[in-house]
Amino acid sequence: MNISDLLSAHNVILDAGPANKETLLDLLATEAAARIGTPKEEILKALQAREHIGSTALGKGVALPHTELRGTENPLVLFARLRKPIDFEARDDEPVDLFFLVLWPTATRKGLLPVMGEICKALRDPQSLRKLRQAETPDTVVQLVRQALPPNAERELDDDDF
Repeated sequence: MNISDLLSAHNVILDAGPANKETLLDLLATEAAARIGTPKEEILKALQAREHIGSTALGKGVALPHTELRGTENPLVLFARLRKPIDFEARDDEPVDLFFLVLWPTATRKGLLPVMGEICKALRDPQSLRKLRQAETPDTVVQLVRQALPPNAERELDDDDF
């Protein structure tokens, strides 16, 4: 499995309407719970605990909320684009409209940081961000993320990563 396999069109949410950080985290927890079978409350609590440590906003209108979860077997990556950017306590004070949620099994935490690093690398290019903001379909988002990955990011992840 490579990094591109972690994001599918099924896991892309376009033009969501949360008005603040709390409702956004609730939306992401609800969507994740439907996909992995972990109770929404457990996911939401873990996301809130991580955000309490410090905002996962990266700047330039992008955030990477992430957490490890007990009892899950497979990682999950969701992408959400908001209709209207929200305050996510970013260091650059810019509101955020692009979110990559990463949920990772606690038992296999070794792969979490490489995946997050590859997502960050894919989002460095301002043109990539512009295209993600203009994408009309989930399939287009997935294609854009794959195109934005550096060539070495398409490496096969080791079995130890999962």
